[in-house]
Parts: sequence; structure tokens; C-alpha cells
Amino acid sequence: MKFCSQCGGKVILRIPEGDTLPRYICPECHTIHYQNPKVIVGCIPEWENKILLCKRAIAPHQGKWTLPAGFMENNETLIQGAARETLEEANARVEIRELYAVYSLPHISQVYTLFRAKLLDLDFFPGVESLEVRLFGEQEIPWNDIAFRVIHDPLKRYMEERHHGQPAFHLGIINKPQAGSNSNE
Repeated sequence: MKFCSQCGGKVILRIPEGDTLPRYICPECHTIHYQNPKVIVGCIPEWENKILLCKRAIAPHQGKWTLPAGFMENNETLIQGAARETLEEANARVEIRELYAVYSLPHISQVYTLFRAKLLDLDFFPGVESLEVRLFGEQEIPWNDIAFRVIHDPLKRYMEERHHGQPAFHLGIINKPQAGSNSNE
């Protein structure tokens, strides 16, 4: 950040009085510009033990598969965001159920929330951010073509837990991949 969004003045980076972290501050209008993590909302849409996945039409990882998810918007709840993202990416209507996982990605300042969801019908088709949307049985999931580790890991865990009964809530952290690793964000 170089300029204040309130008055256009040049900002400086320093710790404001009474704070503990450096923030961008405008010395002209005294506005403190807080930069906080982005919240991503999504779901695991199911229909008769199959999972709906979307093939990404956009970067990053264009052409890779993912669950319907995206940035939460202002003035919406987590549940509203997860349903909206599913509608935008897959034109699919879902009943959002319980919260399944929350993952912190501190290295990119994001928090992912994934809900379990039930597809309400089979009338789905790709949205503008998807090349293809498709239901996958467990053995059909293209594990090596999942776009993000934050989707791959909870989805893999979810499938394993389904074999042993009810999937349970999980809280996790996905750290920055080591240099030279082949891991997705």
C-alpha cells in the first residue's frame, strides 16, 4: 500500500500507539489501514455418495479440479457465501449443512471454511469460473488434479471418515510448502 484510500496522502508503515503490529498509517488524515485475512467459503456438495467438483476456468491452477468455494463477500454469512459460491461456480443449488472444516493458511493470510452440503437437484452446469462440473464417486476423484492442498486434504479426510461413520469437524493449519516441494497451496 502506498497511498491512503481516504485522502490520497502517502502512507507510512509503523506500529500505531496502543497496537502491537505494523500498520499502514496516513500521517495527513491519521487513518489506520488494517489489512486482515481473507475468508474463503465453500462446501462439499453430495448427491448419493458422489461429490460435485468444478474444473477451474481461471487462474490460479486453471484446468484443475476443486470444490465450489471463493471469497466471502461483505454483508453475507458463511452459509450464504458457501451457497452463493456453489451457485456461481456450478449453477448448483445446495442445502448447506454442518461446518466440516476450518483451515488457516497464515502464509497467504487466508482462512478456509468448508461445509457439508446436499445437492437439491441434478440441474447443474459450469458457471463462468468453471470449465466443467461433474459428480465423482470416491474412486473417480482426480486426486492428482486437485487444484489446492486446502481442498485436497479435507476432501481426502472426508472420504476416509465416511467409511468409518459420520465425518467430524476439523480445525487445521496448512503451512507454506517447502521450497522444491510439489505441493499445491
